[in-house]
Amino acid sequence: MIYFPAEEFSGSVNDACDLAADYLELKAMLSSGCEALRKDIEEALELSGDEDVDEESQDRYEGIATSAINRIYERKTIIGSEYPFDVDSAGDTIWFTMDQESLGHAAYVLSLILSNLPAITPILLEPVVCPSKKEVARFREDFQYLATAALAAEVGGPAWSFGFPRLDKSGFHSKLRQVWSKMRDGTVSGHSSAPGNPKDDGVDVFAAKIWEDGLPGFLLLAAQVATGRSWKEKSLKSQVRDVFTKRWFSPEPATDIIPYHIIPFARGDLEFRDDVVVLGNLLHRLRLPIRVKEAVGLRKKGIAIEGFERVEKVGEQIMIYIQRVRNGQERIM
Repeated sequence: MIYFPAEEFSGSVNDACDLAADYLELKAMLSSGCEALRKDIEEALELSGDEDVDEESQDRYEGIATSAINRIYERKTIIGSEYPFDVDSAGDTIWFTMDQESLGHAAYVLSLILSNLPAITPILLEPVVCPSKKEVARFREDFQYLATAALAAEVGGPAWSFGFPRLDKSGFHSKLRQVWSKMRDGTVSGHSSAPGNPKDDGVDVFAAKIWEDGLPGFLLLAAQVATGRSWKEKSLKSQVRDVFTKRWFSPEPATDIIPYHIIPFARGDLEFRDDVVVLGNLLHRLRLPIRVKEAVGLRKKGIAIEGFERVEKVGEQIMIYIQRVRNGQERIM
């Protein structure tokens, strides 16, 4: 039911290894047997060709399948127990092993789905497997709260879901005052020249680790959460450095805000450095599950993480989607 985008593999076999790995993961996740085979990629490539397969083509197809399996091994090594798939020692079969109660597993699978919506890749293009508009809206909202939990774990302190629309339905100014009542560094007071309807002014999540003495100079993080194709065009670095505090504070905080970007996509090692140069610190699919699991420990210590009750239900929402697909039910708009 899912589509293998053979047209994406005209260059080096390593150019699209993440896409090929995603294909195998999604196929295992959505199949009734919870498995996908290495040879599924080879067969899909053979079917996509216009001519008979020669030895050179066969070697190329095997190389693409091998690059996908190697990437899956890497993901498993990096993420460890929070990776919701397993693969045999020969690299022939991958299994979907998600525990619905594992928030790390839920973070990975939700990121995998959002990374492959039809606007981004054609893998889930068919109506039966494509999430409906209602499902996509829910998944994107849930990702916002996963991002909030992950940023809390990144800094080891409380986190607030600041992006619009807000869970508590609060306005921009009242929410900013609520967040800064815990900071005690700078005073929320918008300048007369500031925009009249800021919504969130580019910031989706705040997180901090505040000293007991209440003085400035603590870890203060602000994140942009981006799930669309144009995610790399939404850098928060200049916004928090040059704009945000100048617009909304008088006096401004003495503490510097550290910019973060939180995305569901899996990024290759070669691109990652430039991502950080452009966007600031990056939490992506291979980091999120680890941080979301750590957020569970923060909650047990009584640290506030806004929207965490939604995080605890993400696995349930994912399984509703998976069961709909496995049952062959058309999406409901």
